[in-house]
Amino acid sequence: MNQIWHSIGEAALYCGLPESTLRYYEDVGIISPIARDPDTGHRAYSDDDLQALLIISCLSATGMPLAKMKEYMANRKRGQEGASTEIELLRDQKRRLTEERRFLKAREEYVTLKINYWQAVAAGDEAEASRLGAVAEQKVKTLSHWKSAK
Repeated sequence: MNQIWHSIGEAALYCGLPESTLRYYEDVGIISPIARDPDTGHRAYSDDDLQALLIISCLSATGMPLAKMKEYMANRKRGQEGASTEIELLRDQKRRLTEERRFLKAREEYVTLKINYWQAVAAGDEAEASRLGAVAEQKVKTLSHWKSAK
């Protein structure tokens, strides 16, 4: 069976990452070196390369750090031997996402407080505006502390 080769443009469309990102990921070792067309010297992506790029695209979409993506891609070839490492990498990423979700929720709560504050101001309810302003100020302190702790 003949191997079908894909250009970098086709690979980028397939995985949803820009061509520059594909080149960078190859340069830093997240993806294995890509074959080159002997006539043009251009990258020639195999179907296996495209499957790896889909995985990388998904990991990237979760915000996984580059070093962790590189480790994940290296370990996936180890099968059962690498499974425990893969599980731990994914669990770490899940913890990061959970923390990000909590931070995003707190930011959303702040925005809601400020909407309610301005509604109280618009309604002329100074007492409620003052109360909401104080609560929003506390939320800002929480958010600032949270961000600096990261």
